[in-house]
Amino acid sequence: MEIGIDSFAAILPDPATGRLPSATDRMADLLEEVETADRVGLDVFGIGEHHRAEFLDSAPAIILAAAAARTSRIRLTSAVTVLSAADPVRVFQEFATLDLISKGRAEIVVGRGSFGEAFPLFGLDTRAYDDLFAEKLDLFLKLSEETNISWYGRYRSALHGEGVFPRPHQQRLPLWVGVGGTPSSFERAGELGLPLMVAIIGGTFERFRPLVDLYRESGARAGHSPEKLTVGVHAMAFVGETDAEARDAFFPGWVHLTGKIGRERGWPPPTRQQFEAMASPEGAFLIGDPRTVAAKMLRASEALGGVSRITFQMSTASLETAAMKRSIELLGTEVAPIVRAHQMPSAHVPTS
Repeated sequence: MEIGIDSFAAILPDPATGRLPSATDRMADLLEEVETADRVGLDVFGIGEHHRAEFLDSAPAIILAAAAARTSRIRLTSAVTVLSAADPVRVFQEFATLDLISKGRAEIVVGRGSFGEAFPLFGLDTRAYDDLFAEKLDLFLKLSEETNISWYGRYRSALHGEGVFPRPHQQRLPLWVGVGGTPSSFERAGELGLPLMVAIIGGTFERFRPLVDLYRESGARAGHSPEKLTVGVHAMAFVGETDAEARDAFFPGWVHLTGKIGRERGWPPPTRQQFEAMASPEGAFLIGDPRTVAAKMLRASEALGGVSRITFQMSTASLETAAMKRSIELLGTEVAPIVRAHQMPSAHVPTS
């Protein structure tokens, strides 16, 4: 199982003082976190894409390129690129360039996005939410195959054999499809034979098993081998010296951010009781000391019929850089060895 971190470059108030760090300082801290993940042997670091004041990740390829210049082995990916609201040609060029800078360590996770801010920002109609993604994914896949491409669609101007440059260092950019809880999204990824990254940010892992089974069944019907139908999980997670310390560290940032977004969407205020339920052995939060977290990761893989990658969404924790880096160190030096000792080595993720 590959183990990594996803960050949204969240910029959250200090729980003690209420003060926000500067955006410049937060970005510097984020790059230190990527360097730490690389140093302790984690497999992948992802940067999300949002267009909100709470996050600094509106241009993930630029952040990843800066991280590429400061690391040597860790794979670098989006988490996720909102392809529906982007030009696939430009996205391909950005990540091909990232692949050149990193000497073949770039990946991309594409999705429709769980926030809607990108659509009006870039002049797109949210009523075409799914059609936009399907069409743009089709174009992106063709860009991976051909340098000079002829293509026609409804939402983007046609291509008539123009060349798309640069080409990546790798023969093909590894591409995952990021999904939430929509069955058709799981089914589409299976039909295309693309690796699946499932965002599980609440509830239980078992609740997603029927959807993961649908992905695998759809892939099998389309003629794809089981080895090609790779499943990854993106989860809320944090590692501390003790279970209590980890929960207390993560909760203030989680309740602040969840409460703010919840108010916008008409949800009731989040509570400590809800948080503790999701951090319990049955819940989907991978929060605790190294042994607790490793055990939950292995149970998550079993519940979903086997997963090839788990990435930790840690940036919701409103902590100073030293505490965040310590959690990353614990993940790489204590959690990862436990998980890897209980699993056979797996092949690298298949390319798209």
